[in-house]
Amino acid sequence: MDDVRHGIPEYPTRFLDQLRQHIRSTGLAYRTEQTYVHWVRRYILFHKKQHPGSLGAKHIEQFLNHLTVRSCSVSTQRVALNALVYLYRKFLAVDVGDLEFKPARANRRLPVVYSRSEVAAILSKLKGVHRLMVALMYGSGMRSAELLSLRVKDIDFDSNNIIVRSGKGNKDRSTMLPQRLVPALKRQICTVELLHAQDLADGFGAVYLPDALERKYPNAAEETAWQFLFPASRIGRDPRSGVLRRHHLHPTALTRQIRRAVRNAGIHKPARSHSFRHSFATHLLEDGYDLRTIQELLGHSDITTTEIYTHVVNRGGRGVVSPTDALHSL
Repeated sequence: MDDVRHGIPEYPTRFLDQLRQHIRSTGLAYRTEQTYVHWVRRYILFHKKQHPGSLGAKHIEQFLNHLTVRSCSVSTQRVALNALVYLYRKFLAVDVGDLEFKPARANRRLPVVYSRSEVAAILSKLKGVHRLMVALMYGSGMRSAELLSLRVKDIDFDSNNIIVRSGKGNKDRSTMLPQRLVPALKRQICTVELLHAQDLADGFGAVYLPDALERKYPNAAEETAWQFLFPASRIGRDPRSGVLRRHHLHPTALTRQIRRAVRNAGIHKPARSHSFRHSFATHLLEDGYDLRTIQELLGHSDITTTEIYTHVVNRGGRGVVSPTDALHSL
């Protein structure tokens, strides 16, 4: 249950627990909390476990310059900067002024995209629920974490939408529901209902809900609508409350299936779940859909993020033709 907030004392004494408590009070997503705590911990260790309150702007600059020397990416350095700015300005209420540091090199890397035939080949090597999950990622553009977090109620068959709750940036959005997957999704929901009924009979069945939802809807945890669409095969212990409950499928289980399927399909590209999201966007571009529509479906806050797909779209027949293709001697 890696995406369940771990419990902390009501009046924490440890510095990082105090930071966690502050982050939770501001309503930031749990993934943001995990990321910020990770970078603050690295910052503290870099400075020989000195308390951040005794450090200042020059120490932040030293750490960020260290990341540049270690050849980290621009996005990694930016995340570390955001974490430290939050630490000082929001948590410690210390103004560190304008920071001066050497920015990391911006290495522009194109996303790994599977062709339509490669997607079909990968799906042919998958079975059951894993096939449905990969087809849903490709057909809707969801991230793997968003897919795993889906609840039964998030599939809206009437409006043909999938509601993505608390996606990246802690934002909700809707994306398309692939019509070819409707029968399989309805069967999956029936499977969830049967499994949930058995869990209730066995004395379990109360699914994890974030704190605010648990308080607002005290009986929701035992309702079928709130159960995860892709539940784990076993009951686990909630690290926050210690309650035994069924969470969603673990990300590594899906990753393992994708790697095996890509290998068995004879595809010599990296086996990444995120590549199905890239493929979704690229293939929509090839079909003539505009960038703004694709941006909304993907949930990008900035359209420049979506524009990366214009560099990998298949131009065959509609774009520039290679001069090699005009040679008659080959």
